[in-house]
Amino acid sequence: MEPVRVGICGLGTVGAGTFNVLMRNAVDIERRAGRPLVIEQVAARRDNPQCDLTGIPVTADVFDVVRNPRIDVVVELIGGYETARELVLEAIHNGKHVVTANKALIAVHGNEIFRAAADKGVIVAFEAAVAGGIPVIKSLREGLGANRIQWVAGIINGTGNYILTHMRDQGRSFDDMLSEAQALGYAEADPTFDVEGIDAAHKLTILASIAYGVPLQFERAYTEGISRITFDDVAQADSLGYIIKHLGISRRTEEGVELRVHPALIPKERLLANVHGVKNAIEVMGDAVGPTLYYGAGAGAEPTASAVVADLLDVARDMATHHDYRTPYLAFSGIVEGDNSLPILPMDNIVTAYYMRLQAVDRPGVLARVATILAEQGVSIEALIQKEATEGELVPIIITTHLTREANMNEAMRQLEALADIAGPVTRIRIENLDENV
Repeated sequence: MEPVRVGICGLGTVGAGTFNVLMRNAVDIERRAGRPLVIEQVAARRDNPQCDLTGIPVTADVFDVVRNPRIDVVVELIGGYETARELVLEAIHNGKHVVTANKALIAVHGNEIFRAAADKGVIVAFEAAVAGGIPVIKSLREGLGANRIQWVAGIINGTGNYILTHMRDQGRSFDDMLSEAQALGYAEADPTFDVEGIDAAHKLTILASIAYGVPLQFERAYTEGISRITFDDVAQADSLGYIIKHLGISRRTEEGVELRVHPALIPKERLLANVHGVKNAIEVMGDAVGPTLYYGAGAGAEPTASAVVADLLDVARDMATHHDYRTPYLAFSGIVEGDNSLPILPMDNIVTAYYMRLQAVDRPGVLARVATILAEQGVSIEALIQKEATEGELVPIIITTHLTREANMNEAMRQLEALADIAGPVTRIRIENLDENV
């Protein structure tokens, strides 16, 4: 059969990994695809010494690749938003299939890209956009296709998981662990996307669309970072039987879909509680199969390349199939942008339990006022722990609650912080039970 001719745009970490995997495993890849996958052209601003480009045309202009009439599939690995969007849309306009590892591109511009691809009858594959080498998109879109998905929860950013893991294991502060993660190359010089939950929200947006058949709606995702988590919180969670993780959570409810990224206390016996270091893991609850866990390397050159090349194999197998008979991009047919049949819930409507830590002046009546405020807002206390007074006669108070609506908790926190006897802001971390029983 005729070879599938591939153009790689970007020869950074993932681009180099993809190039090397395609070259090294060419024989096995051909056997799996039923035809050769040939690198026809590479676009890179500079040479990568890890890649032997002998005999392969190289250009500094990524748009040369999408305009090359010999290329069947464009692999977009340049990252970012606007240039990547322009590149992918032009590739689609030229009738080329697209493989991308760009979660930001899909989360923000995916609805537009998929409409254009459907009009041209081409494939857009993006397994590598979520959790690196873990085949969670294929599993969720195809392997779990018989299930009504109830919830998806994941550790989908290795940087945050590394920081929280070592804060707990080594008793160190957030700032110390962030500096170490940057020194080791796990965190960028500007770590905002990682530690504030934006990277995870991109990925969760994609997973939720595939799980529930809703349009991509990144702008409605709630994000909260981990920079305010202290070792005291980590240690207190441990003593209560929990571990703090930075989670992406999406749950189907009768009112709509939850879409949120934030720190959470989860019971130590839960599957996700035992995922440590830079590893990623996504747990999916289906009504038929129950809980399933997808675990592995969420980043890195060859783990991510594994997913990119798997997408290339799927494109090679399916490119001769009529568009109407291919697996839909987001698993469900007929997803329309702006369709609010299953809306994304505002954060005020979320119902969960809470951990709270506050510093109170050590005088009679303070705890009674705290309890009264919580009761007036319908917040039921599960446990209250008063610690030894610190310097300045401030008493740390730890409270855990039963299930409470977020709007009520926000008002309770506002009133607590307004009390003269409460020093500084109240720390609030949500508690997620992640019930693994169907």
